[in-house]
Amino acid sequence: MNEHVLGSLEPAGVFRFFEELCAIPHGSGDTKAISDYCVSFARQRGLKYVQDASNNVVICQGGTPGYEDHPAVILQGHLDMVCAKEPGCPIDMEKEGLDLVVDGDFVRAKGTTLGGDDGIAVAYALAILDDKTIPHPPIEAVFTVDEEIGLLGAAALDCSVLQGRRLLNCDSEAEGVLTVGCAGGARCDMVLPVSAGHGCGYCFTVKLEGYTGGHSGSEIHQNRGNALKLIGEALRAVLNCCEAQLMSLSGGKQDNAIPTEASATLLIPSEERENAFEALDRWWKEAGDRYGDTDPNGWMLLSKGGDVCADALSVEDTRRCADLLCALPNGVQAMSRDIPGLVETSLNLGILRLEPDALHATSSVRSSVKRDLAALIDNLRRLTEDRGGSFSTRGEYPPWEYRKDSPLRDTMAAIFKEQYGREPVVEAIHAGLECGLFSDNMPGMDCVSFGPDILDIHTPRERLSISSTQRTWQFLLAVLAAL
Repeated sequence: MNEHVLGSLEPAGVFRFFEELCAIPHGSGDTKAISDYCVSFARQRGLKYVQDASNNVVICQGGTPGYEDHPAVILQGHLDMVCAKEPGCPIDMEKEGLDLVVDGDFVRAKGTTLGGDDGIAVAYALAILDDKTIPHPPIEAVFTVDEEIGLLGAAALDCSVLQGRRLLNCDSEAEGVLTVGCAGGARCDMVLPVSAGHGCGYCFTVKLEGYTGGHSGSEIHQNRGNALKLIGEALRAVLNCCEAQLMSLSGGKQDNAIPTEASATLLIPSEERENAFEALDRWWKEAGDRYGDTDPNGWMLLSKGGDVCADALSVEDTRRCADLLCALPNGVQAMSRDIPGLVETSLNLGILRLEPDALHATSSVRSSVKRDLAALIDNLRRLTEDRGGSFSTRGEYPPWEYRKDSPLRDTMAAIFKEQYGREPVVEAIHAGLECGLFSDNMPGMDCVSFGPDILDIHTPRERLSISSTQRTWQFLLAVLAAL
């Protein structure tokens, strides 16, 4: 990573800390180094801090003159990022920092995700704690981990260390929007036992790539192609015309990201190869008709390997794998009847891998209605267990319900109108936010989520608007002064 790429940008403190954060690998599940960085920041400034066993960090700073006795305000964001990169990108995101670029009004990373979600929240908070000239009440900066894989850090945090009951969550990606509610959710793991075997025949690989992808909460309503569901359809197309044995099957990296790629390697009777290719061609044309508008860059590649004898699943187990993939529901299941345009219930099949003894699949399930969330989880359980598989959930988190009486929301809306000359958008969202866990664990909590414009999060196209970051910074400072 080049040094000081963002050195000329304003606000200088925000972009300085953001660049330092980007130099530290911090994908979900790999947050020790960035957590220690935050601890080092606090120690160097003599600030009180707590670092727990999960790598969550809380940094406390007293109020500035005149604000010492005001109620504390919590500034909250998460330390982990979704790590995704373009095919052929040489960066090892587990060992190397990001290669930042200033591109007009945007900051992006060459070939990889940027981690503006949610590095910008951490950078904002560190810049405030670092600048003694900014007026503010007592601050409790809360940096959680593993938000992207189930809000795990927030779920593990001991909230008794926090005194504040007003929480500013900077994990939204659209300037001018104040988020005041979100869906609850869970990760669902489905395991279908299979038996390793052997076979002889013609070997080839079906690869799907180039799908648009996106965030499985905020962009699930776009009805974009899910590469894992599509590879299941491709398998069924082959199985409908001939016997086939799976040699490998994989796709997707995060359950909360709509998967953009998947591949399957198959073994079929040599004399059936032309029939199989024709079946795949017919299926591909039909899939292109369905997703041509949402995924214009999606494509299928057939790599022909020739006649071999190799390890492969039985035809029966291959059919069971295809059957499960095609049966699993995916995408929007219900829209809200109370809030126009809001997705109420959805799910995303995000991770798929075939091991010698089992097919592993993971879906991210969301709903703002607890009973519908439970019903969808039960449906996935039934579909899996009816096929002889096992099912489990993890990372469950509650919905963040809309609060009719919110002094924090009213204050922020008034400040926004004064600064921007227009009313903010006040909304609930389908994506999961840690505010739900804080509200559930801390009675009386008043939360609002906001943030600058960040486009195409969770993809290598992710980019952070510089001008929006500047305006949102001024808005945040005005809110702190008002509180």
